Amino acid sequence: MEKTSKCVRAGWLQSAALAGVLVLGMAGYSAAGDTENEQVKGDSAAPWAMSSEEFDAAKEIFFQRCAGCHGVLRKGATGKALTPDLTRELGLDYLESFITYGSPAGMPNWGTSGDLTEEQINMMARYIMNTPPQPPEFGMPKIMASWKVIIPVDERPTKQMNKLNIDNLFSTTLRDSGEVALIAGDSKKIVTIIKTGYAVHISRISSSGRYLFVIGRDAKVTLIDLWMKTPAAVAEIKIGSEARSVETSKFKGYEDKYAIAGAYWPPQFVIMDGETLEPKKIVSTRGMTYDTQVYHPEPRVASIVASHYKPEFIVTVKETGHILMVDYSDIENLKTTDIAAERFLHDGGFDSTGRYFIVAANARNKVAVVDTKEDKLVALIETGIKPHPGRGANFIHPTYGPVWATSHLGDETIAVIGTDPVNHPDYAWKVVQKLEGQGGGALFIKSHPKSKHIYVDTALNPDEEISQSVAVFNIADTAEADPSYKVLPIAKWADLKEGARRVVQAEYNMAGDEVWFSVWNAKNQQSAIVVVDDKTLKLKSVIKDKRLITPTGKFNVYNTRKDVY
Repeated sequence: MEKTSKCVRAGWLQSAALAGVLVLGMAGYSAAGDTENEQVKGDSAAPWAMSSEEFDAAKEIFFQRCAGCHGVLRKGATGKALTPDLTRELGLDYLESFITYGSPAGMPNWGTSGDLTEEQINMMARYIMNTPPQPPEFGMPKIMASWKVIIPVDERPTKQMNKLNIDNLFSTTLRDSGEVALIAGDSKKIVTIIKTGYAVHISRISSSGRYLFVIGRDAKVTLIDLWMKTPAAVAEIKIGSEARSVETSKFKGYEDKYAIAGAYWPPQFVIMDGETLEPKKIVSTRGMTYDTQVYHPEPRVASIVASHYKPEFIVTVKETGHILMVDYSDIENLKTTDIAAERFLHDGGFDSTGRYFIVAANARNKVAVVDTKEDKLVALIETGIKPHPGRGANFIHPTYGPVWATSHLGDETIAVIGTDPVNHPDYAWKVVQKLEGQGGGALFIKSHPKSKHIYVDTALNPDEEISQSVAVFNIADTAEADPSYKVLPIAKWADLKEGARRVVQAEYNMAGDEVWFSVWNAKNQQSAIVVVDDKTLKLKSVIKDKRLITPTGKFNVYNTRKDVY
C-alpha cells in the first residue's frame, strides 16, 4: 500500500513559506451587493488594474470561494494574509499559477478542476492585489428587519404529523443552490428540498429533535420544523453578512429555549429565541489577541457547541484565540468566562464523554482542549500542519484507550490524541500516534461507537485520484506502529462522467452501519451521494437526483443531536 503524499506538480511550491499563502477557502463574507461601494483606484497601467465591473465580479467570487480562509479584510487565518503589500510582491504570474494548480497543503486547484476559467483566474489574481473592500456593520435594526416568523408557534403541530423516522434523516447541504435536502436514511429518498441561505455550513438539531437549524455562509439562519406533514421553514433571520456557526441550548431545563449564531462579519454572535429566532442579544467579539494583546478588527466566530454540563454556549473566536463560555441562564445580565487558548481557532468537537471540547487552532498547527465542566484550558497540543477535524473522530484505541483524532489540510497525517485522564492518565492530552493517510487537503475525519473503522477524506488535495477517494483505517490495526489503510474509490462508484468529483464528509446513519459520502461537482454538473456498508466496505447505494446540486455536508439528526462522532 503506497502511503506517500503525491506532489505531481513540482512547480507549485516555490518555497515552504509561500506554500500556504493562497489556501483559498470555499466561501466568504458577502455577495457583491452587500459590501460598501469601493471605487477602483490606482495606476491604470499597473498589473492589478481592474474595471469596476471586473472588481464587482471578482468580489462575488471571493465571497463564494476565498474569504472563509483568508478573511473579509484578507488578514489571514486558515489561509495566509492576502493584503496588497504581500500579493503585489508575489506578482501576477505566480498568483495565477497558484490559483490554477493549488497545492497539497490544502489550496484547491481552481483552474485544473474547471471551477474557474483562465479569465477568472487572471481577474482573481489582480483582485487580491487591490485593497479589499470593507462591508458595512450589521446591528439590531438590520437583524430585526430580516427576521421573519413564517409559521407562528401556536399554528405549528403539537405532535409529529408525518411518518418519517426523524432520527435517521440527513440534512444535506446543497451548497450552490442555497438549499438543504432532507433525505430519509431508511429509504434513501429525498423527502423535501428547503430554500435556505447560500452555502449552508452546518445543520444543528434542537435538544428535543424537533427543530433543525441551518446557517448559510451569507449568515442567514433558517429554522425548520421536522414535525410538520412535510418539514418546512417556520422562521428565518440574517445575523450578519457572513457566518459559519449555529447551535441550540442543550442543558437540562433549557432544551429548545435558545439558539445562538456566530458571524464572520461583523465579528459578533447573536442569541435568539429557540422557537422563533427572535434576536435577544448581540455581542461583539472584536478585541485583543490573547498572546500579543494587539487589537484585531476582524476576530470571527468559528465553531460553537452547547455544553452538557452547564447552561453555556462555547464560542470560539478565530483570530484572537479566545474561547468564550457564554452563560445563557440570564441573557439580560450575560456572564462570560474568557479562556485564552490559541489563535486561528476553527472546527472542533467533544470527546466521547461530552466533557472536553477539542478545537483546532489550524494556522498554529495545534488543538486546544477545554474542560467544559471546570471552564478551563486543559492543554494545547501540536498535531500537524493545519489540523481540520470537522468535529473529529472518537474511538477506543487498542493500546491507548479512548482517543480523539484529527486529519490535516497541510499534510497527510492523522493525529491521535488520548482523552481519558482518569483511566489512561499517561496518554491523556498527548499525541499518542500519527497515522499516515493519502495526502493533505483533508477536511473531515469520522468514526462511530458501533464502527470498527475510521474514514478520512482528502477533498482539497489537487491530485484527482486522492480527492476522489477516501482512506479507511481499521481501528484494530492502529495497534501496529505503521498501520495501512484501504482506499475506497467513492467517485468511481458514483459513476459520474465528468467534473472534479471531490469526495467530502463521511457521515454515519443512526445505526452506525452505513457511511454516506458527498461526491461534489460543479453546480452545472451532476453530483451524487454514495452510501457504503460499514461492515464490508462495499458500495451499498448511490443517490442521484438532478436536485442534488453541489452536495457537501450531511448531518444525521440523531448523531448531530447526541454529539455522536
